Amino acid sequence: MNQDQNKNQTTNEENEMTLTNRQGHPITNNQNLRTVGNRGPATLENYDFIEKLSHFDRERIPERVVHGRGAGAHGYFEAYGSVGDEPVSKYTRASLFQEKGKQTPVFVRFSTVIHGGHSPETLRDPRGFAVKFYTEDGNWDLVGNNLKIFFIRDAIKFPDMIHAFKPDPITNIQDSERFFDFCASSPESFHMVTFIYSPWGIPANYRQMQGSGVNTYKWINSEGEAVLIKYHWEPKQGIKNLTQKQAEEIQAKNFNHATQDLYDAIERGDYPEWELFVQIMSDDEHPELDFDPLDDTKLWPNDQFPWLPVGKLVLNRNPEDYFSEVEQSAFGTGVLIDGLDFSDDKMLQGRTFSYSDTQRHRIGANYLQLPINAPKKRVATNQSGGQMQYKVDRAPGQNPHINYEPSILGGLQEAKQDGKEHTPRIEGNLVRESIDRNDNTKQAGETYRAFEDWEKDELINNLVNDLSTCDPRIQKKMIALAEEADEEYGRRLQEGLQKADADGSSQHPLGNKDGEKAPKQAEDISRETDSY
Repeated sequence: MNQDQNKNQTTNEENEMTLTNRQGHPITNNQNLRTVGNRGPATLENYDFIEKLSHFDRERIPERVVHGRGAGAHGYFEAYGSVGDEPVSKYTRASLFQEKGKQTPVFVRFSTVIHGGHSPETLRDPRGFAVKFYTEDGNWDLVGNNLKIFFIRDAIKFPDMIHAFKPDPITNIQDSERFFDFCASSPESFHMVTFIYSPWGIPANYRQMQGSGVNTYKWINSEGEAVLIKYHWEPKQGIKNLTQKQAEEIQAKNFNHATQDLYDAIERGDYPEWELFVQIMSDDEHPELDFDPLDDTKLWPNDQFPWLPVGKLVLNRNPEDYFSEVEQSAFGTGVLIDGLDFSDDKMLQGRTFSYSDTQRHRIGANYLQLPINAPKKRVATNQSGGQMQYKVDRAPGQNPHINYEPSILGGLQEAKQDGKEHTPRIEGNLVRESIDRNDNTKQAGETYRAFEDWEKDELINNLVNDLSTCDPRIQKKMIALAEEADEEYGRRLQEGLQKADADGSSQHPLGNKDGEKAPKQAEDISRETDSY
């Protein structure tokens, strides 16, 4: 072969670091699109340019309606093999808990709740604490928050609650009057309001905050016997919260501080750890208590239902790609393994539909085929099709013509169940009613009295700042709830509102006094300049 023939058969030189497009074609010029002359116009056959820009236009998927801002990390859960001083098998047959020292891979996503993907991490807001366990029996998602209770006890109210807490649909500005309008009209929220407006409403970072399953779950043992369960994550780094003033100072310098704190700690080998505790209660209505154990607005007193350690969580690896692992991670409260079960908690029942439905909308019908969401074990289903399917969940030796069950022609077969089925007896009329024992303020008073003095001061100051610009009817209702919770709580809130300056607007982030003055301040302190 002569030199000219060899030259005609050469192709672009590439190695493993060569830029390509999605078709695998090496990119030889990523700086200039193809034009008629160096001034243009451009031509339509700019394949690399069109592919690059059209993918760029689609780089975002629908944002989570809540928990839009998040950070995540990989790690492991190590079981103690016991619950307190007893074998864990007494209460649950879930395999990941049974053996002391057994490690299960996990992925954890922390988040804020109300605002969008690039909102400040210093806002007054609950924080999400979602853990995906990749167990040998398939995935288990424990989806919770940093605080141990919630605003409401019935899932039908959730969309209204979030609408009230999110920015005004006309101004697109968060409005504390809308927040308190909903809370004053929903007295069960007062316990959560007490936490949110205290320093507990702004955790210092993700590493130094608690986590909680919030909902009431069940554990099932090999005999099919059930107990009610509450989950609690306790940080070994200690717990730290911020005052409103401290949060505003940090936000002025870095609105990504919690994400950076988590990432930097793991990079330097300072791996955050949490211990997992459970509270256990027999599976019945407990008429001796002044609250219903299925009520998410209530704490289970730890003097009656002690925290029992069952394992620890260690985060030791940062994501390699934020979008693939953190943004596309998908959690659901319905994702349970054998030995874990649902209670009749109304919020849990509603969340179990909503969470997985959200993921199918955001990421697509095949979101569980993504590596971050896929279980680390074999999968064989009769499901196929849908957007972005890239494999068929087929078992070795399965007849590919048989995508249904039951079959005698080589299709998939049901698993044999070793543990006894949990079969609770359910009896009653179908009604639309609130649960009994729905005292809305007693535990809020207990929480207030448990606060340190500086936490009480911060709570009252933050409430006064926001309520002072609210409708007097809302103020009156919130004072009444505080008085019902604790005499001092109500008196201090009323005195604070009587002294407060009622001027100003409620259109600002929660607790951020004078935030509505920022637009005028920006105009006043800025310097005028000439055009160019």
